[in-house]
Amino acid sequence: MKENKSKYKLVVSHVVNRIASEEYRNGDRIPSINDFRTEYGLSRDTVFAGLRELMSRGIISSNQGVGYFVTSTKVQTGHHIFLLFNEFNEFKEDLFNSFTAATGNSVTVDLYFHNYNRKVFETLINDANNKYTDYIIMSGKFQGIDPLLAGLSGRAFLLDHFHPELNGKYSSVAQNFEKDTYEALQSAVQQIRKYKRIFMVQKEEKEPLERYDGLKTFCIQNAFDHDYISATGKRKIEKGDLFIVVKDRDLVDLLKQAALQNLSAGTDFGIISYNDTPLKEMLAGGITTLSTDFKLMGETMAKLINTRSVTSIENPWKLNIRQSL
Repeated sequence: MKENKSKYKLVVSHVVNRIASEEYRNGDRIPSINDFRTEYGLSRDTVFAGLRELMSRGIISSNQGVGYFVTSTKVQTGHHIFLLFNEFNEFKEDLFNSFTAATGNSVTVDLYFHNYNRKVFETLINDANNKYTDYIIMSGKFQGIDPLLAGLSGRAFLLDHFHPELNGKYSSVAQNFEKDTYEALQSAVQQIRKYKRIFMVQKEEKEPLERYDGLKTFCIQNAFDHDYISATGKRKIEKGDLFIVVKDRDLVDLLKQAALQNLSAGTDFGIISYNDTPLKEMLAGGITTLSTDFKLMGETMAKLINTRSVTSIENPWKLNIRQSL
């Protein structure tokens, strides 16, 4: 299976290269399945896999009983990338813009979103198969997707967050959520010591639990009480509480509740918010943020698509300490 997946590209390259050199023109007949088998020593199924990709890209068409013919000489010879994000937000916009800027005009990118829906995720990938040279996928917490990725016609890359079972199998640029959270908290342990309890606030079905694993390790080593809650809502704030929030909705709810209780962030209780924005620099005198560099993530992934070996890169984190801590 692995041999066929690599060798069928001989058929694709044969046709694409001859179109580029103008040896094949619109309407020209290309070699038959048996001709390709003889020239390259391929099985019938492998040859047909190459022809199927050429047909899916609109380069050739078949005339039953006659053969295969060139139908388009507009051949994409560089990278044609399928880019699948989990959702759209300003951080992903930064990532996308930096990625496309770093790849340049010779690369075409089609962007899709699965919005954490497993069925949509699988459908988009299956529909995209045989249509792209590279597949960059933000799979998140979905498990058991290795067979889906292994069946793709081009190289698969992993972005941002993926299940550990895929580690080392595909090139990736990702956050190490457990390590990043632990190291960031440890770097600010002196500021954090004025608090008694630390809460991780995130919705479990979408967000990586590894963040809480990092928090637990930090709390055990430094003797802090800790807990995991899905939302802040109208929860009463106790003096000495430190909240680590993921969603901006929870951040706003927390500040509203603090105003009702006449409490000040950074004095009576603390806030650390994931993912920095210009607004968080100004909100409530400045919100402390733990953030990865999404622009750098895009630039690094752009470099990886031209790297043949499997390479795994951890994107760096930064803790921006402001008044809320």
